[in-house]
Amino acid sequence: MQTLTALVFDNFETLDLFGPIEMFGCLPEHYSIQFASIAGGIIHNHHGVALQTVAVAELEHQTNILLIVGGKGTRQVIEDSQFLQTLTKLSDNADWVLSVCTGSALLAKANILDGKRATSNKLSWQWVIEQSDKVNWVQQARWVVDSKFYTSSGVSAGMDMTLGFIADRHDIATVRQIANYTEYRWQEDSQLDDFYDC
Repeated sequence: MQTLTALVFDNFETLDLFGPIEMFGCLPEHYSIQFASIAGGIIHNHHGVALQTVAVAELEHQTNILLIVGGKGTRQVIEDSQFLQTLTKLSDNADWVLSVCTGSALLAKANILDGKRATSNKLSWQWVIEQSDKVNWVQQARWVVDSKFYTSSGVSAGMDMTLGFIADRHDIATVRQIANYTEYRWQEDSQLDDFYDC
């Protein structure tokens, strides 16, 4: 059993989080999920979601897979040194780190992606790449894999990346079953990015 920790903050993007969680949740025999924030308690976003979280310091299970999402709240937490330090510690200790949308900007700001290939949200691209010139940014990609890091483009791309991650850990048949169950048309090619020119 692998434990996935989703690190969230106020004004996270809804689908950045719940898209991947839906996919991982289809394999409860393989993945347990815990939601964490710096202080714990209820985290709110601009869509009216109120999510109960555990404080990072009180997490019961070791994080095997770290999920860091994006959203409007990244503009605030990217200036929060405590958040970035916590993100670095969780990332260092995780076997795998997955980011969705502008979540990769947080990883970049914390120097976690130094020397790595990564992608991010196209509509926020300029802001993202300004966070670090030590990252090999890949603008045309649905998602990018570099060692233990999986980074996706914007919002819905997180689901494609997650299914790609699951395919890498399990097999393509399992992923296609998940896609069929969720009635989701999976973009299987990480390099095929329909939104590159948007």
